[in-house]
Amino acid sequence: MLAASGFITIAVFLVAVLSRRVSVLIALTALPILAALVTGFGGRLGSLIGDGLVKVALVAIMITFAVLYFSLMVDVGLFDPAVRRVLRWAKGDPLRITVGTAVLTLLVALDGDGASTFLITISALLPIYHRIGMRPLVLAGVVCLGAGVMNMVPWGGPTARAMAALKLDSADVFVPAVPAMAAGIVWVLVASVLIGRRERRRLGVVELEPDENETSRTRPESVRFWFNVVLTLALIAVLLGQFAKLEVAFVIAFVVAVIVNRPTWAQQQELFAKHGGNVVLVTSMIFAAGVFTGILTGTGMIPAMARALAGVIPDGAGGLLPVLVAVTSMPLSLVFTPDAYYFGVLPVLAETSSAFGGSAAEIGTAAILGQMTTGFPLSPLTASTFILVGMSGVDLGAHQKFVFKWAFGTTIVMTVVALLTGAI
Repeated sequence: MLAASGFITIAVFLVAVLSRRVSVLIALTALPILAALVTGFGGRLGSLIGDGLVKVALVAIMITFAVLYFSLMVDVGLFDPAVRRVLRWAKGDPLRITVGTAVLTLLVALDGDGASTFLITISALLPIYHRIGMRPLVLAGVVCLGAGVMNMVPWGGPTARAMAALKLDSADVFVPAVPAMAAGIVWVLVASVLIGRRERRRLGVVELEPDENETSRTRPESVRFWFNVVLTLALIAVLLGQFAKLEVAFVIAFVVAVIVNRPTWAQQQELFAKHGGNVVLVTSMIFAAGVFTGILTGTGMIPAMARALAGVIPDGAGGLLPVLVAVTSMPLSLVFTPDAYYFGVLPVLAETSSAFGGSAAEIGTAAILGQMTTGFPLSPLTASTFILVGMSGVDLGAHQKFVFKWAFGTTIVMTVVALLTGAI
């Protein structure tokens, strides 16, 4: 009953979002509440929703100040020199810009944190896309692909969870997947070329003045610019080195930045009025996602779905289990949170594989080829997805339709290479 309710809830959610019949906010809240009432958990709704909201509260705080920080940096022109350099290199060519987006994302995503990757790349690149006339949907999609494959690094969430759940180390789970990950990176670059060619056919090569919008700064403006550069680099170093919690780092950085760049009350009010809508949009989605996962986890629907999935594997398919896990890993990012999958589903699958004479490590490697790696930037169950779509200004359903085949292609390419190299 619980498993069926969970699958039905998620299926209806995906249909509602992809068909754009209801808003994501309503789908994330109304559907799980209805499911809880139908399954007899109406009396516990308050605690279920409360638990879900508590779990996402710190993420919402971090995102609030992160969006405000990078919005302020865009306003004061921190990224303008980088934008001009990319434009000079790209010469108005959407193909070059798309490939550059992929390369930049692959580099920034080395920290293994999707939220910071999206905050940095979208802030830096969205002005370029607007200036060229390229679709923000392309920006969100290419960033999604680059961040997804790089989320396989051992310090990223999915691989760390897989190792912890199966009591294995990186030599068992990640190292065998390195050739597959390299192939995934190549695929991302190939995909960015194909996507960029479409944009080039749509727009052509845009003629741009080489030094357009480049103005000289006064001495105070120059001092503030270099202060912002140092502050942002220090913030990125803190994020990469994990020297402080993300929410703490962004709160402090934003307070310092706003005092230096918008010191008067009127300027600060203008800043909040200009960007408050984006903050509310993103954080409301995160809290709504907290309601969704809080109810599905607290009612036991997600654990029940995990047991149901493991129970449908036929006895004769034990040897194919690693391949099955790999191929289904990316789509299941739309169904299971990383904790639910890696701590709920994965141990059951690993135990099943062992019963058929297989290896738990192969199951772990297969899982990270897609589950909340290539799949996380389009899953409604992760807060960072809403950072990506919120900051780029695209609709979640449109983003999923656009990028699903490309992200699934990453998993398929990596699965084939993992099979050829004996990783699974």
